[in-house]
Amino acid sequence: MADIKTCPPLSPDSIREAYALIGPNIHHTPVVTSKTLNRIASSPQAASALKGTVFEDQRPAKPVFRLYFKCENFQKIGAFKARGAFHALMRLCDQIGVDEVRKRGVTTHSSGRSHTLTLEAPIANSNLLAGNHAQALALAASTLGVPAHIVMPSISTPSKIAGTKSYGARVVFSGSTEPERVAVVQDIIRETGAILIPPYDHPDIILGQGTAALELESQVIDLLKQPPSKGDIKKDHPLDAVLTPLGGGGLLGGTASYFSNTPSTRVFGAEPSFEGGDDGRRGLAAGSRIPTVSTLTIADGLRTPVGEINWTVISDNKKVQGIFAVTENQIKEAMKLVLERMKLFIEPSAAVPVAVVLFAEEFRRIVEREGGEEGWDVGVILSGGNTTVEAIQKLYRED
Repeated sequence: MADIKTCPPLSPDSIREAYALIGPNIHHTPVVTSKTLNRIASSPQAASALKGTVFEDQRPAKPVFRLYFKCENFQKIGAFKARGAFHALMRLCDQIGVDEVRKRGVTTHSSGRSHTLTLEAPIANSNLLAGNHAQALALAASTLGVPAHIVMPSISTPSKIAGTKSYGARVVFSGSTEPERVAVVQDIIRETGAILIPPYDHPDIILGQGTAALELESQVIDLLKQPPSKGDIKKDHPLDAVLTPLGGGGLLGGTASYFSNTPSTRVFGAEPSFEGGDDGRRGLAAGSRIPTVSTLTIADGLRTPVGEINWTVISDNKKVQGIFAVTENQIKEAMKLVLERMKLFIEPSAAVPVAVVLFAEEFRRIVEREGGEEGWDVGVILSGGNTTVEAIQKLYRED
């Protein structure tokens, strides 16, 4: 990676510069709306849904939502990770020269998870989702003519292996645990001089991911200028809130950095609660970052702890106003609604912020209290769509 000391600051201007750099190489993904999802989200939850929570026997919130879904499931390689990979690699080429990068090549491993993968995970092909960065780096390297050495667990699905190889990357197999993958990466670095491009915890990655938020805001402004709106919109920054999934924290950190000078737009994170997958939320409550996570949540792209650099952004309450967690069933229900009502194919990790809007009563009460009858315009970043029909069948067959 480019030397952290030479990286631009995590600021809106740096994200604009990142967007100018990577724009020709990424998709300008659409923002879509849904009256049906607005209506469902703006309806009170059933009282039974609050049983066993701190809100039991209280009146369910009745917030008013206007939702704008940023479809990174339509991004290259099917996830927002393409943004960070292109930015990190292009910045590296700018810093040490493209010829030097092509001479040495780049490397990464296909999963940031910190636990042993098992074939008994809730989704049998769980490794399919967590290697989005690996495929993104393979694509970026192929585009720029840079050799890529991608370390993948030997249990990776054939489609994942084929997809990574299709970009011209060299795939090197390893064991399934993170220490085993890291050891192989270190061997590659010693043998080839390849440069490591980490999946989330580096300023260049964070700035690249933040370009999704930049696009989202611009697209919402354009949407609000169209009928049935009358005339110009009332404010320069129309979004009252933006929600993103939280795993390693690159997307949330980048989004929070983009809106860091826009106090009227509040940024929130969304995590799974299963088996302690809500390390970001728990870390905020404890006042310190939680360095390890061991969860088999169905939102397997979020099974990794928040990175150290990302934590400096996420733990700043002027940049991130809260993190909320949802259950496995709530994630499944949100994913089903997006698929059936919006006809959008997303992975479980992408459904987590949707589930927060629908089911996280604490968040819904904030919107009701502060949005009043007018409500909030809320952006939701759908982080990716890298799953399979077989995985979805298995997920809902268990119901």
